[in-house]
Amino acid sequence: MFKEKLNTAVYTSRFVIENGSPILYVFHYDDGTWQFSGSEQDLADDDFRIVSLREIIEHDESVNGVGNMPLGSQATRLNPESPWRIFVKN
Repeated sequence: MFKEKLNTAVYTSRFVIENGSPILYVFHYDDGTWQFSGSEQDLADDDFRIVSLREIIEHDESVNGVGNMPLGSQATRLNPESPWRIFVKN
């Protein structure tokens, strides 16, 4: 679960929030911000969207499983049925 409030602004892509692309990558940056991305590559600035954490959880409740990642870490999975793998920065 996330310690942040559900109205916290997070980054995602238009592919996730508008097209229903599955979330396959989660980044928890050193500054505390979160990003939730699909498999799309080479995103342009206008492909990114800012939404609430609530919207991301409603899109995919499994992200709650990585909500306690430390700053500077990331999680990946092959597809929505795969388990999350968390990588912590040393």
